[in-house]
Amino acid sequence: MTALPHTAVNPDQLLYPYWAEITQIKPETEGVGSIWLRFEDPAIRESYRFLPGQFNMLYLPGYGEAAISISSDPQDTKGMVGHTIRFVGNVTKAISRLKAGDVIGLRGPFGSAWPMDEIEGRDVVIASGGIGLAPLRPAIYHILHNRQKYGKVLLIYGARTPKDLLYPYEYEQWRAGGIDVQITVDRADETWDGQVGVVPMLFYRFRLDHQKSVVLTCGPEIMIRFVIYEGLARRIPAERIYVSLERNMKCGQGSCGHCQIGPYFICKDGPVFRFDALEKFFNVEEY
Repeated sequence: MTALPHTAVNPDQLLYPYWAEITQIKPETEGVGSIWLRFEDPAIRESYRFLPGQFNMLYLPGYGEAAISISSDPQDTKGMVGHTIRFVGNVTKAISRLKAGDVIGLRGPFGSAWPMDEIEGRDVVIASGGIGLAPLRPAIYHILHNRQKYGKVLLIYGARTPKDLLYPYEYEQWRAGGIDVQITVDRADETWDGQVGVVPMLFYRFRLDHQKSVVLTCGPEIMIRFVIYEGLARRIPAERIYVSLERNMKCGQGSCGHCQIGPYFICKDGPVFRFDALEKFFNVEEY
């Protein structure tokens, strides 16, 4: 592996992290928060770049590393990079106890990206659930910055309850930028007057041009399976359905084998895959 000038990866010491200060911690939903990191090394701070859909390995001494999607704007870094984290494991729970000014290790970016250049000129369907919106958020930002390069853009996003929705403070900005934002929840409460139902069901409310449309999806695996099914049922070819998988990634370089699916390592060959590459190993009916 050869590190490019815009990465925070030492090609001679692949497991060596660069240190970054936490500049801001923003609670998002229960058990989920966004942290902003600024590299201590000025050269890395100025040169670091990432592509929509990539991830970093965040390291906390005494606890280990966790693979976390980058959720900030790839064109507006201001010397910082943002991650939205669900605090569920030992590493991420320890990160949740940190505060602004604390320091954390970072390696990256790693992995494949959403094919933003390849899908120019096409209609884009972004289907996401829960925290799966985090790795798609940079793609949304990219589209907003380059709106004239894409056709119709539809975002279908859902969560269990209204309180579980990520980034609700940005939906109107996305709509103003020319994205059709459709939000749904599994279970409504007294505050909710929007749509109720699971994400794949919303496909029945829109007419898609299968000759022009592409699908980008990330979220719970059961949701991904049925989003794929709905896309294929509308004759969107498998090579125009893109899936992000982020399970069990441990090392970020395909060495430990924890994230293997068929012949692929999610951290090295993914996390973004074309579905035609995964089809043999990712059965829509039973995964």
